[in-house]
Amino acid sequence: MELILLEKIGKLGDLGTVVKVRNGYGRNFLIPQGKALPATPANRARFEAERQAFEARQEEIKQSAENLATQIQEVTVVLDRPAGSSDKLFGSVTNGDIANFFQEKGITVPRSTIDVPRPIRTLGEHLVRIRLHPDVIPEITISITRRV
Repeated sequence: MELILLEKIGKLGDLGTVVKVRNGYGRNFLIPQGKALPATPANRARFEAERQAFEARQEEIKQSAENLATQIQEVTVVLDRPAGSSDKLFGSVTNGDIANFFQEKGITVPRSTIDVPRPIRTLGEHLVRIRLHPDVIPEITISITRRV
C-alpha cells in the first residue's frame, strides 16, 4: 500500500514522502490516526495544495513537544520503592509508574512515549528516554530510593 505521510514518522519518512507500507499498518494505524493518506492522484493534488497547512501543523506539534520536553527536564524524578537488603526492588518500575509521577506534578506525559530500555529492578539512578516527537527525545534520570 502506498501512502503520503502527513507528518514525520521516525524510521519511515518525512512529511510529504510517499512510502510503501504493509496494508494492515496503513489501514489500521496510519490512516485512522491522521498520519497518512492513500497515495491516489486526487490525494497527491490535495496534499500539494495544502502542503503549507500541513507543514505549519507539524511545526506546532514539534514546538509543543519541545515545550513539554523543557517542563519534563525541570522536574527531578525520585520514586520511593520497597527493596530488599541487596538493593533489589520488590517488583520493578514501569513506564506507567513514571507517567503517574509526572501526572502528580501536573505534567501529562503519555505512558506510551516513555522508553524504559531495561526493566528497572534496582535502587539508584537510571536513564530513561521520552519520545515526544521524532526530533524531540529528552533523556531524564530516574532516581529510585528505598521506601522507609
